Amino acid sequence: MMPIAPAPAPVGRLAMTDIKPGIIARAQKLGFDAVGFTRATLSEQQRQGLRDYLAAGHHGSMSWMAARADERADPQTLWPEALSVISLGLSYAPDGDALATTRLAEAGNISVYARNRDYHDIIKGKLKHLAQFVAALGHDVKVFVDTAPVMEKPLAQLAGLGWQGKHTNLVSRQHGSWLLLGEVFTTLEIAPDAPHSDHCGSCHACMTACPTDAFPAAYKLDARRCISYLTIEYDGPIPEEFRKPMGNRIYGCDDCLAVCPWNKFAVAGHEAKLAERGDLTAPALAELARLDDAAFRAKFTSSPIKRIGRNRFVRNVAIAIGNSGVVSLIPAAESLAADADPVVAEAGAWAVASLQT
Repeated sequence: MMPIAPAPAPVGRLAMTDIKPGIIARAQKLGFDAVGFTRATLSEQQRQGLRDYLAAGHHGSMSWMAARADERADPQTLWPEALSVISLGLSYAPDGDALATTRLAEAGNISVYARNRDYHDIIKGKLKHLAQFVAALGHDVKVFVDTAPVMEKPLAQLAGLGWQGKHTNLVSRQHGSWLLLGEVFTTLEIAPDAPHSDHCGSCHACMTACPTDAFPAAYKLDARRCISYLTIEYDGPIPEEFRKPMGNRIYGCDDCLAVCPWNKFAVAGHEAKLAERGDLTAPALAELARLDDAAFRAKFTSSPIKRIGRNRFVRNVAIAIGNSGVVSLIPAAESLAADADPVVAEAGAWAVASLQT
């Protein structure tokens, strides 16, 4: 959360009737692909959905979700003075088959959004510029992107950016399942846009595509079974039942997103800082297995991957090696089996055994 003080004497203040178009124009100039407005409140159905999610334990080890559940469920509990939310979306749609690298035995698959710079930093920079524009109108603002207790996807649906699909992610008619989200909360009262209606229909492609069957029902996700959660949020040994289904996915998973039929309308994202780096498109597992802490930090300096740390990352690499079926990777697995970190060592030993059978 980053508060931005309003300018004491706004220059060139827009007429009140021009505020909304002016904000949209500035957001588009900053590179956002979608912008919408809603009141700083959530519906009772959305709040109850969060309570049910936490009560079912579907958040797994993400205790921070429960710790600030009241703020997450109500934007005005998070910031009582907030009247409006400007919801922003930045497309990261891939140029080609997002799942192509999941079929490469000796390479790791990294989720599309994480193949270059950390989107948190990119979006926060844009949000701050937009927030300064709103602050210059004489109103208080705060910006949020992912790490704060904000229910971004429900707010985006209320703001008309899209709808939460059966995979629980936002789906846009224009951008498919490939929108990164951020918000500007403000004390400025802005006319809300109409909420977006659901257009999933009878389609269950996302649920069917999930390698670990992480959807107990449509519009419900059990994070404890989700590969994105297991490879990014969870720091213990990967449960045995999920290891083979993980394949070579070493950071995140795009399967449920990639199969969405609405992606046919999406064009490749234009943000250069999100364009995939060549060394992260299909990185060799053998090379990744050799990363020590210093080398890991150097390789992922500006990447979101740095957030999970070397040990969790190479644990994922060990699982991918074990699933590769490539016996020439046994030495790499053996080196991980001798790792000082017990979770990494256990995954390495599993990989050795998998390749020897």
